[in-house]
Amino acid sequence: MELNLHRLWIFMQVVEHQGFSAAAQKLYMSQPSVSNQVRRLEQSLRVPLIDRSGVRARATAEGEVLASYGKRVFLLADEAVAAVRQVSGLVTGRLLVGGSTTVGTYLLPALLARYREAHPGIDCDIFVGNNEAVRERLLSGGIGVAVVAGAPHATQLHTEHVLDERLVLVAPAGHPLARDPETDGPVTPAELDGARFLLREPGSQTRELQEQVLADWGLRTASRGDVWGPEALKRCVAAGLGLTLVSEHAVAEDLAHGSLTVLPVEPAPRPRPVSLVRRRDRLLSPAESAFTTLLRSHPTWPTPERGNDANNQDAPAL
Repeated sequence: MELNLHRLWIFMQVVEHQGFSAAAQKLYMSQPSVSNQVRRLEQSLRVPLIDRSGVRARATAEGEVLASYGKRVFLLADEAVAAVRQVSGLVTGRLLVGGSTTVGTYLLPALLARYREAHPGIDCDIFVGNNEAVRERLLSGGIGVAVVAGAPHATQLHTEHVLDERLVLVAPAGHPLARDPETDGPVTPAELDGARFLLREPGSQTRELQEQVLADWGLRTASRGDVWGPEALKRCVAAGLGLTLVSEHAVAEDLAHGSLTVLPVEPAPRPRPVSLVRRRDRLLSPAESAFTTLLRSHPTWPTPERGNDANNQDAPAL
């Protein structure tokens, strides 16, 4: 029995996209050609691989087994290419880095710009999603390396603590609780009783930390609402829809422009780790290895740049 890798790849696209039409579009093939290739694969293995009885095509029990091995086969092929490229170095290639929403928005773009300065022949791409989405991409082999807030737990992943960041409580400019903690003292959790808190979407690591901070402040039952993404979250706060806990780096420009203010609450939220994550069984490409080296060279989160402000000349560059 011989396993045709071309047909295996087509079969895996059908499984991933849950349909022959969607797979055909992805592969730039006709639907009958995709269906024919999968059927010939089934005939060679003498088992049904796709359940065609429903609206969506789904893998049978045998198909699920084959798909799991198929992922390993093509992941190994990617590693073989990476190993070959180790010989030629970083002259050409592609780097795809995953980032949780806050990290992918406020850290990775500037970091990859620095990377491109050192390796102009490498094309850089970023996949940004919440922690759950990034973890799934890592586990499936779609991403080789990612930088995320927190420390995702999965036996297949290796997690390395590289940076720290903290959440701050932000309110619209002119909020009644805005004060100078040096002269007026910090805001106490009791003063926040009755406030409405805007939280990130479920699946976000920020959401988990927001929930924990509110619990630590004794505000488990506080009024709350869900907002997807840090930019929408900040705009909702600026519009007066509530308060939120968000990364200090996500609001640096907003604080400078005066649209938001930080409420200095005591006790302050504990710092959270920022982690470099990759699959344990995956060989990093030269481009990915160079990226991890660059990331490790920044033990603190770089100071955000503020255009051509002359007063920012001494700020550490990324």
